[in-house]
Amino acid sequence: MGAVAGAIAISIIGFNWGGWVTGGSATDMSEEVSVAAVALALTPYCIQNSKDDPKSVAVMAELEQTSSYRRRGVIEDAGWATPLGAENPDRDLAESCLIALTEET
Repeated sequence: MGAVAGAIAISIIGFNWGGWVTGGSATDMSEEVSVAAVALALTPYCIQNSKDDPKSVAVMAELEQTSSYRRRGVIEDAGWATPLGAENPDRDLAESCLIALTEET
């Protein structure tokens, strides 16, 4: 009985405070990190798209007038967050680009 109670206690301590995770949790965490890394790597591409766009001034003005929850959509609609070869804009890239653009201004 003592060994079973000890094993249960060690498991509870390990998963709650020891940093242990299940395989599914580890996969989810690594996927989040890789998506963030790709968005971060493509952010300069998005910034360059914004600078090369002839409608950049209008889009930036719209961005300033738009409410905070809709700003990512402005970046997506402008096409700045659509990677080469993709048909749709990347949400994480749009978020990263938005942060970078608002820091620049």
